[in-house]
Amino acid sequence: MPIVAVLLLLASAVIVLALGLIHLWYTFRSNNLEPRDADLLQSMKQTHLVLTRGTTMWWAWVGFNATHSLGLILFALVYGYIALAAPRLLFGPGYLGIVGLMALLAYVAVAHRYFFRTPLRGVLLATVLYMAGLIVMIF
Repeated sequence: MPIVAVLLLLASAVIVLALGLIHLWYTFRSNNLEPRDADLLQSMKQTHLVLTRGTTMWWAWVGFNATHSLGLILFALVYGYIALAAPRLLFGPGYLGIVGLMALLAYVAVAHRYFFRTPLRGVLLATVLYMAGLIVMIF
């Protein structure tokens, strides 16, 4: 197992972990994910979803951001661990390597469409490193 391939995948996981942790911090410990418009923030806190009156747009927003962060963190911890402990699961004939790549490509697509440059660049770098790790292993 080439150590370079493992290190590339691990670097990818570290970037995704950092993005997830920063996003989680922003969700609960800063106002970075609040709208600049105070009236909009107030409206979000008072407006219920069409789906249910059991929550407001604000609480849904916080929940969506939190679960997004946790998804990034989970991806990074699982794939980072597998890269270190059982790299053949990623590089072998199984599907975990492809699933990880597809997840990262999906994050790239979402970041390109809905986010700003910093998270897009981060997830692009993580994806390139991940792909490089897979390529190194193949060749």
